[in-house]
Amino acid sequence: MQDINYLNIQKLNNLLSEASDIAIVTHMKPDGDALGSSLAMYSFIKAAGGTARIVLPHRYPTNLGFLTEGIMNEDILIHEECESEAAKVIEGADLVICLDFNAFHRTDRLEAALQSSKAPKVLIDHHLNPDRSRFDLVFSETMVSSASELLYHILMAMPQTEGKAENLPKASVNALMTGMTTDTNNFANSIFPSTLQMASGLLAAGADRDLILSNLYNMFGESRLRLLGHILKDLMVLTPDGVAYIVLDSGTQKKYNVTEGDTEGFVNMPLSIKDVRMSILVKEDGNRARVSVRSKKGTSANRCARDHFNGGGHENAAGGKLMIPQDIQDIGMAGQYIESHTHTFLNEENEK
Repeated sequence: MQDINYLNIQKLNNLLSEASDIAIVTHMKPDGDALGSSLAMYSFIKAAGGTARIVLPHRYPTNLGFLTEGIMNEDILIHEECESEAAKVIEGADLVICLDFNAFHRTDRLEAALQSSKAPKVLIDHHLNPDRSRFDLVFSETMVSSASELLYHILMAMPQTEGKAENLPKASVNALMTGMTTDTNNFANSIFPSTLQMASGLLAAGADRDLILSNLYNMFGESRLRLLGHILKDLMVLTPDGVAYIVLDSGTQKKYNVTEGDTEGFVNMPLSIKDVRMSILVKEDGNRARVSVRSKKGTSANRCARDHFNGGGHENAAGGKLMIPQDIQDIGMAGQYIESHTHTFLNEENEK
């Protein structure tokens, strides 16, 4: 982790010490890693006597709500719910910490506020190709499980912790464990030796894994399970190229009362099928369709998402979007688009 060196840690520590109003920002549609890393950073700053507020582009899934217990409402602002106030937090900050995204546009409508901010900006991210020119200090590492893991190793190098996880605030311990757990699909993918070192350190520091797993995986409504049954029985399509895909139109989402986070993990399930090389989940979202891509080793989800779905990510876990009507005329054309483009990718481009 070449960015975690003495000079960068010293610079980060100085920035945190000198700042009186810190804004913490993460990507649109925040998931467990985005919220977990943001809350871990927030709790670390507060424990050190600093002032920080978190600005999220959109509301987080309800099953992650346990992480925010005990935090004042005014310290977590949801931009889509209070646009002016959230933007002012960024505009008034004298330090902005950006977590789990590699470029400003990944924050949706917070991009303008980030661009206009004159404050120093710190990036802590695990995605490919960070836009380093936009940041004053960059911690970028792709060979980690999550932004939460990267943040953990950064915090372990900070003088306040003395390299001991037990010196982290308890809220940071649980938030970091949650972020890493969700981004690895509960240790099913993107695991490195450093990931297990992190998990061991956090458990020794008192991470409540039973609480975390209960909230992450056992707090959904009945409709989620019924939706999963419908997906596996009626919506999952397998192509001759070894692609499994699922298209969730707005009507299906409404019928099953789908909320943010309800489909978490669904895209991974078809990979349990022996001959499936890639799994794709498409969710209609207004004038676009959000795309999640997962793949087995040897097939690049990142390159497929980058070249065909206006996105990118990690080698075996990536995301993107299809714009309506620019890419597809309507959501009913998504299946045809997927079959055509994955056929091209797997039979021609993947051989390069």
